[in-house]
Amino acid sequence: MSKVLVLNGPNLNLLGQREPEVYGATTLQDLENRLTSGAPTGMNLEFYQSNHEGEMIDRIHQLMDQPVDGIVINPGAWTHTSVAIRDALSTVTAPFVEVHISNVHAREAFRHHSYVSDIALAVIVGCGIQGYTFALETLDQHIQH
Repeated sequence: MSKVLVLNGPNLNLLGQREPEVYGATTLQDLENRLTSGAPTGMNLEFYQSNHEGEMIDRIHQLMDQPVDGIVINPGAWTHTSVAIRDALSTVTAPFVEVHISNVHAREAFRHHSYVSDIALAVIVGCGIQGYTFALETLDQHIQH
């Protein structure tokens, strides 16, 4: 049984409410339910969302003592601003997949740079919430091989 932690950064608690034309109508709870029911066989999911950078860093640091087999992370705006999140992710041994619901490369120029992409196993952008499913499948294949 593999264990995967799904991390969501700032404003993702507002999925389904904030800019539905960009992020869709699915709520974070709906997303978590969908991922739980559709996770690859033998994959156990844990979810964490925070709007506070230090809390997210602390949660990532916990993985040093309570490791997981993989991480799916949508860092939200921290993608483009946080060296601290990058540094935290670089301290854990679990592979991670970076996910963005929207195509960040088709948006404002400041969203084109990610501080975490170069240390990610994979990056999935612009696939809507389906990107999370792709991330789980990617991790499952990586963990199995």
